[in-house]
Amino acid sequence: MKGLKTVYICSECEYESPKWLGKCPRCSAWNSFVEDVTEAPSSSVASLQKRSAVINSGNSKASPFSELDTPEYIRTSTGLGELDRVLGGGIVKGSVVLLSGEPGIGKSTLLLQICDSLGSQKKVLYISGEESGGQLKLRADRLKVRGNSLYILTETNIENILAEASKINPDVIIADSVQTMYSDRIPSAPGSVSNVKEVAMSFISKAKSEGISVIIVGHINKEGSIAGPKVLEHMVDAVLTFEGDKKQTYRIIRANKNRYGSTNEIGVFEMTDTGLKEVPNPSEMLLADRPTDASGNCAVCAMEGTRPLVAEIQALVTPTSFPSPRRTSNGIDYNRTYLILAVLEKRLGLKFSTHDVYLNVIGGLVIDEPASDIAIALALISSLTDKIIPDDLIAIGELGLAGECRGVANISQRVKEAARLGFSKAIVPIHNADGCNNIEGIKIIPVKNVYDILKFIKDKS
Repeated sequence: MKGLKTVYICSECEYESPKWLGKCPRCSAWNSFVEDVTEAPSSSVASLQKRSAVINSGNSKASPFSELDTPEYIRTSTGLGELDRVLGGGIVKGSVVLLSGEPGIGKSTLLLQICDSLGSQKKVLYISGEESGGQLKLRADRLKVRGNSLYILTETNIENILAEASKINPDVIIADSVQTMYSDRIPSAPGSVSNVKEVAMSFISKAKSEGISVIIVGHINKEGSIAGPKVLEHMVDAVLTFEGDKKQTYRIIRANKNRYGSTNEIGVFEMTDTGLKEVPNPSEMLLADRPTDASGNCAVCAMEGTRPLVAEIQALVTPTSFPSPRRTSNGIDYNRTYLILAVLEKRLGLKFSTHDVYLNVIGGLVIDEPASDIAIALALISSLTDKIIPDDLIAIGELGLAGECRGVANISQRVKEAARLGFSKAIVPIHNADGCNNIEGIKIIPVKNVYDILKFIKDKS
């Protein structure tokens, strides 16, 4: 077509190149260039002015910081307490939330479920670019969604969507998904970098100018990141990721970005025939089928935001006949595994170098805080020596390279959660022992270094 040209755009920083490049010269990202179609440079200035969706409050005069008012954000509950926890208490008026996850993980199911609760308080417009109205109706019947004040629009053109939204004047807009929508002003195909950015900016402008809460669904690519330009995550107010294995029933929602709440909270759900159900007590779920009298198992209490979660770490250490032993970890940082193995070999003289090591966190949970180091070390030593760790024992603490046990934060809250779940003994760093000695129903065992940990296992054998 006349006036159009093919370019390659970096999905990380939007650097444009006339040909494909393996490495972006601006941000140094590899394999980030995608093909796109843009208008010719002659009309670029007018085009940019036309497409500009920068939000202007109308106040271009600088104001003294002391005279600024604190805004009062109005939150609306989604009807799912676990989702409200991740959002910081509910959906904020005029905010834009980006929800991403693997195909089939349950994003559309979750959004249709919250429509039932939101519809009783607000007017909701659900825009689907992937399913027909009949398909949505079948799913709504299965989920028992009544659809009060719920409007369904099956459209992919953003200009038509905004025109219809102006007629309905909804309080909440749900767009599923941003990669299927396009703008007439962008000549490239839906899902391209330019179209994704233009559609997202249109929704953001609508939300900020009219105080409408918007939830956008974003697909992810094969690398696991959100498809489209990286700037998409910077533009929105909150980025939520839907995690979990489709072969398992449990799902986790995590906030990677949240301008109106914490980014450490998680929400746990269970996928059932009638939709997603909340799991208010994930610790009991993670410990449901815990084996007894088996070596290589140790419980740990991790903090996810303000919520303590008790999980089970399993280790399997077996002799190997190969010169390079195998190291596999699921739910634990791979490099952290090597660090703990090196500390145990150097300080205790345990020969893990002649054994394959497998580590796993039960339930699909990912533990990325150092407070799990002592539990990992206990599980590894237990599996190597075949000594059983008591089932009523939980371990909390960080290991240093010198073999010392370092204190962790929120120790009292962690130990209280362990006591509530029936644990009678807790191994904690000696620095944290004074902070949890007065908790009823649980005995505190302070440890100073890895030698105390090994001595504890030998005394129990």
